[in-house]
Amino acid sequence: MYKILLTAMFYFSILFSNSNQIYVCAQSTGIFEASADIGNVGIVGSSVYDEVEKSYTLSGAGENMWFEKDAFHYLYKKVSGDFSLSAEIKFIGNGINPHRKAGVIIRQNLNPGSPYADAIIHGDGLTSLQYRENENDLTHEIQATVNAPKMVRITKEGNYIFMEVANEHEDFHSPGGSFRLKLTEPYYIGLGVCSHDSTVLEKAVFSNVELNEARTNIGGDAMLESTLETINIESKDRKVIYNTNEHIEAPNWSLDGTFIIFNSEGLLYRIPASGGIPEIINTGFAVKCNNDHGLSPDNKQIVISDQSQDGNSHIYILPIEGGTPKLVTKKAPSYWHGWSPDGKTLAYCAERNGQYDVYSISVDGGEETQLTNIEGLDDGPDYSPDGKYIYFNSVRTGKMQIWRMRTDGSEQTQLTNDEYNNWFAHPSPDGKWLVFVSYEKDVIGHPANKDVMLRIMAADGGEVKTLTKLFGGQGTMNVPSWSPDSKNVAFVSYRLIKE
Repeated sequence: MYKILLTAMFYFSILFSNSNQIYVCAQSTGIFEASADIGNVGIVGSSVYDEVEKSYTLSGAGENMWFEKDAFHYLYKKVSGDFSLSAEIKFIGNGINPHRKAGVIIRQNLNPGSPYADAIIHGDGLTSLQYRENENDLTHEIQATVNAPKMVRITKEGNYIFMEVANEHEDFHSPGGSFRLKLTEPYYIGLGVCSHDSTVLEKAVFSNVELNEARTNIGGDAMLESTLETINIESKDRKVIYNTNEHIEAPNWSLDGTFIIFNSEGLLYRIPASGGIPEIINTGFAVKCNNDHGLSPDNKQIVISDQSQDGNSHIYILPIEGGTPKLVTKKAPSYWHGWSPDGKTLAYCAERNGQYDVYSISVDGGEETQLTNIEGLDDGPDYSPDGKYIYFNSVRTGKMQIWRMRTDGSEQTQLTNDEYNNWFAHPSPDGKWLVFVSYEKDVIGHPANKDVMLRIMAADGGEVKTLTKLFGGQGTMNVPSWSPDSKNVAFVSYRLIKE
């Protein structure tokens, strides 16, 4: 008999206090060790291994794998170190609930509320990387741009989790997005099925299953992967807009919500906010644009910081459709960061006489006004939507922290005072929130390729909350990137892939 049923008929079982029924194989489970129903599934699940086809058929019930607790059937192995698990997944039958799930899963333990990550395919084709950071926390996800791929792979590299997908005759490739999840070794890795209905069993076949040790040494040449994403500030769920092996940076969300602008290799690009193919924006002679750019309050113009002319960064304005840039700042280097709500004034960081401070200037150019004059870097100025304040970051107290001042430079007030280095605070269009990038306390400046967090707080200060943890830094969110409805923020995450 080639098919081996991984249920109590062939196994002895041990009932733990969390009511998970663990089935330990008396014969062969392929590359795995045991199976279990996690949580209150309603109907007992099972796993069948076909020794000839080297495939696994899992039957699972359970209300969901979401919120604070999971309910599903799990076939797993306990491991230590970094691993990747891939499988071709095929649901059996049309299914009852379109949100039934099958995927490859990493878990800290077998409790229903365990920290976990999975690369999951839903019955309707939705594909996402889901995760719960702490025991009994809410689940969050990164929705991919692909739908119903034939194969998925989940990889743990250090404290980061990645998903890759493939269809027939394709190599595995990243649909974008990753997150930081710290697991204690050993942990569990395996296959899972959830019916999304505790009164129903759903089945899926997992074939071409491979469990491999992951390559985590980035020494030598590594390829950079960039992912343009958005995050909902309420649910903290993320959505991939665009993924590329090119280096992209600094998204701006259009006032009408229809498109996002970013820079790459000195040029600006426009992409639909729903995803698609980026288009180059004509910036004329300005072909060395850096990541300090944005949109006018009326959505008719683009401001750029470019160093094509003399090797120093100057600020220019051009039509949103593209065209010839008009010089605003004669002095350099100048790096744009904010546009006043009335459309008349720009705020920027500039180096003058060896010191970086915050300045403002008319959109028509002319004389600049110095707003800060403290030893140490002042950077990242952005206007409040009512035009009364400028938010900026300053290192004047020892670590980079978020500050606020009147638009004339008066009433400079510190808003954050914690262990992190906080950069680039951007107020939401409704004036309620500030979102910013946070580095660890030992990081100097705002370099690329670091462990960072996107964090949020009330616009007038108060408790700071973490939206998400990612690999990024320089280019992640240098400039205003809020959606016009103040519900989402655009950003760029990165990955270094060993070639």
